[in-house]
Amino acid sequence: MGGGALSDRPNKVHVKVPWFGSARQNLISGQISDPIVDSPDRPLKSAVFALGSFWRSEAAFGCINGVVRTSAGYAGGNKVNPEFRNLGDHAESVQVEYDPRIIGYRQLLDVFWSSHDSRQAFGQGPDVGNQYRSCIFTNSTEELRLASTSKEREQLKSRSSIVTTQIQQLGTFYRAEPDHQKFELKQHPFLLQLIGNMVEEELERSALATKLNGYAAELCPPRIQKQIDSRVNEIIRKGWPVLKDI
Repeated sequence: MGGGALSDRPNKVHVKVPWFGSARQNLISGQISDPIVDSPDRPLKSAVFALGSFWRSEAAFGCINGVVRTSAGYAGGNKVNPEFRNLGDHAESVQVEYDPRIIGYRQLLDVFWSSHDSRQAFGQGPDVGNQYRSCIFTNSTEELRLASTSKEREQLKSRSSIVTTQIQQLGTFYRAEPDHQKFELKQHPFLLQLIGNMVEEELERSALATKLNGYAAELCPPRIQKQIDSRVNEIIRKGWPVLKDI
C-alpha cells in the first residue's frame, strides 16, 4: 500500500545536507510561507480525490497555487475508522483544502486528471487493488456536475479505452496515520530542518510543508521547482537555514 513502487525511486532533491543544529528557523516566502489560513475572511473549501497511492497524490496537489493544505486519508468505503493495514473497501485518497478566490474546483479536476492514468482499472502502475482506484468524491450538486463534465471530456480524448474513474458522493474522509502525512517531504530530513523540525500536528496542517511536500516529489510546476532549488542551494552556500523570496 501507499504506492510501494515509490520505494524504488531515489530521492531527487539535489542538495547536500549540512548540519545546522536544532535551532528553529522560519521559512519566509511570498509563495510558500504559512499564511493565516483559517481566518473568517479567508474561508477555505475542500475537495477529495483518489488517484492511486496517497503519498504521491498528496504531493501532486501540494505545489498548486491556491492549495493551502493537503491530507492523506481514506474515503469511499463503509468501514468505520479504517487503518493503513485494514482499509476495508476504502480508497487511498487526498483531501485538498484550497482558497476559492485563487483556484477553482475545475482547476483541481485538471490536476486530478493530469496526475494519474484514469484508464487503468483496479490500480495505478504496479499498485494493484481496489484501494488504488480512481475516484472523484463530490460534496455538492455543482461539484457532481463539474466532475461529470470533466470525465466526459477526458473520455473524448480517446475512444480506444475507457476512463475507469468513479464519481461518488463523499461520505466520511478519514485522515491517515501520521506516518503517511507529508510522506515525500519526510524522506528529506534537510527540508524538514529548514522549517524548524515541526511537531507532527503542526507539520500536517502547515501550508509551507504542503508546498515542500510537492517540491520533494518534484511535482511542483517547473518554474516553482527551479525557484525553490535556487533558494535551497543559496542556503547551502550561506550556511544558514533561512529561505526567502520564493
